Amino acid sequence: MIPLRDVIPTRTWPVVTVGLIVLNLLVFLHEQTLGPNALELFVREWGLVPADFAWNRVLTSMFLHGGWAHVGGNMLYLWIFGDNVEDRLGHVRYLVFYLLCGGFAAGAQTYINAGSLVPMIGASGAISGVLGAYIVLFPHSRVLTIVPIFFFIQLLEVPATVLLGLWFLMQLLSGVGSLGERADVGGVAFWAHVAGFVAGLGLVFVFRQPERQKVEWWDGVR
Repeated sequence: MIPLRDVIPTRTWPVVTVGLIVLNLLVFLHEQTLGPNALELFVREWGLVPADFAWNRVLTSMFLHGGWAHVGGNMLYLWIFGDNVEDRLGHVRYLVFYLLCGGFAAGAQTYINAGSLVPMIGASGAISGVLGAYIVLFPHSRVLTIVPIFFFIQLLEVPATVLLGLWFLMQLLSGVGSLGERADVGGVAFWAHVAGFVAGLGLVFVFRQPERQKVEWWDGVR
């Protein structure tokens, strides 16, 4: 299922979400200017290598991506769900929340694959935290989604809890299935997705602003 948009309007301009998307795209476009050898060196320099853990690379690794599908999928999910979460948390709180979720995600994947020399890259862990927060903040939301049914393509409004719940279940099952694999083999960092999502579920209660949950809060600050 490919989400297109949700049904929850935002009442503030999502400056942080837009800024994160622009920064991720700029870094990815820079990657495209590098030759194969230079790109490999760039990823090893700024990606997070579990066996050579460094805190500064936890941050920089969140802005690197491995291909158009990788960056495109991540930015699509960030755009659809991030603006609403930012609207409810506030810009500064949302940015701190996003980075913390990415940190938790990186830490979990590092713990699982502590001996790996393969760099971890991508915003998926942080965005997973945004998805976890979205479920808490908007449990009754629906998402317009492309759903392939046999040979036909349908546009359906799917409950966000179903869409994101199935996504989380797929990550969890895939993570369990990846246990025991060789640490030096690259692949999808499923446990980063799981940990980021769980971190988002919990941290949103710390960062949310109760007054922004009320329908009339926007009228009071205009």
